[in-house]
Amino acid sequence: MSAALETRRQDELLAVLRGAQPSAAVRLAEQGERLGRGLAAYRANAATIAARSLVAAYPTLHALVGEDDFAALARALWRHSPPIRGDLAQWGGDLAEFIEAERDLDPWPYLADCARLDALVMRCESAADAVLERDSLALLAERAPDELRLCLLPSVQLLSSAWPVASVHAAHRQGAQGDDERTAPAAVAFAAARRALDAGRGEAVLVARSGWRAVVHVVDPCDFAWMQSLQRGDPLADALAAAGDAFDFNAWLMRSLQQAWLWRAEAIDREA
Repeated sequence: MSAALETRRQDELLAVLRGAQPSAAVRLAEQGERLGRGLAAYRANAATIAARSLVAAYPTLHALVGEDDFAALARALWRHSPPIRGDLAQWGGDLAEFIEAERDLDPWPYLADCARLDALVMRCESAADAVLERDSLALLAERAPDELRLCLLPSVQLLSSAWPVASVHAAHRQGAQGDDERTAPAAVAFAAARRALDAGRGEAVLVARSGWRAVVHVVDPCDFAWMQSLQRGDPLADALAAAGDAFDFNAWLMRSLQQAWLWRAEAIDREA
């Protein structure tokens, strides 16, 4: 069976699981009463499958809310927006927005952004490969700032949050490595996250690869505004204006080369 036909079969099977009548394309082995019982079993287990598919994508959120509440959240999301593709790895991208709309979760307003950061970590690690095009940086000396743009690597992700999402992520990542809150350095990480939450401190976050793994960096507001402008494709002059007078371009350029954030410089064709 071709990949396209298999994808179609999976998509139609999901439609059947949501209640649609099976078509010839699904080619189910069972029919009649046996088919009905089988579909009922699949539907009954759908929430469990949904929860398992989300745990890998949202490990920080899973750690924050716990096994039972995370499973309940997955079941609620499944009912609200069931998958439309056969690949469950592609489902759950709207979890953060779903959390924000759930009034029962209002006492924990940081959960949605923690989910967003989890999603950006996965997006970073699955992004297309690219490396610094070092020769293109010669354009920095050859072009005026309004005739040039800088491009971040496709794997680089940005998030500005009113909550200390990077601190929370770091604490739970330490816990995932086998330490609990009573041991150092996990105790230090959890204490720092709690202090930041109690203070209502926000964090601007950049996610970038180190090798094949995503690393979460906290950046200052000037650097964040600068990189956000770069991601929009703004000319260098506009990005500098967005960053403000406190922005240190040379310091950022050095750090971006050390941390592998920068992809290339591009000349802007004003006649295009």
